[in-house]
Amino acid sequence: MTQRAILAVVGLVTAVAALAAQSKGAPPPAGPVVVIDTAKGAIEVELYQQEAPKSVEHFLTLVRRDFYRGQRFHWVQPGIVQVGDPRTRNMAVQDSWGKGGSGQAIGVAEISKRPWDRGTVGLAYFYSDPKEADSQFFVNKAPNPGLAGKYTMLGHVVKGMDVVDKLERADMLKTVTVKGDPPK
Repeated sequence: MTQRAILAVVGLVTAVAALAAQSKGAPPPAGPVVVIDTAKGAIEVELYQQEAPKSVEHFLTLVRRDFYRGQRFHWVQPGIVQVGDPRTRNMAVQDSWGKGGSGQAIGVAEISKRPWDRGTVGLAYFYSDPKEADSQFFVNKAPNPGLAGKYTMLGHVVKGMDVVDKLERADMLKTVTVKGDPPK
């Protein structure tokens, strides 16, 4: 190796080391981050905008319309929690919880190749019809490989899995906001 090549490599290594020293904390998220404020605390979800652009855009549109405000978690199982039915604002119609949406179904638009691990967030559908995927979404509290190929993965929880673990049926979702958006 020539002296010039050695100096170039040393310079590159020095530059990389300097960049690494400057960066503190975690790298910025790859996609938008939504903050789900619940009665039990906040949950932050990084969205997979590159992998599920149609579904993420649909979800973000609902978030920015304040669609989720005041809804309740209608389905809570040992391995999963689900929310997104506007009927859950009415405690008198609990028998019909889980059957409503925004009325603008997008269907299962994209299928992720990622594993359905603890903390993954997916777009749900009701009546066992993938065409009905709309506003309801779920968070896995445990790995769920049986979902592969059947649901669109919106993202994953980056903060607040302890909150997800505490959620119970009828707990309120106060608001969902996009981190970095101006306040309403």
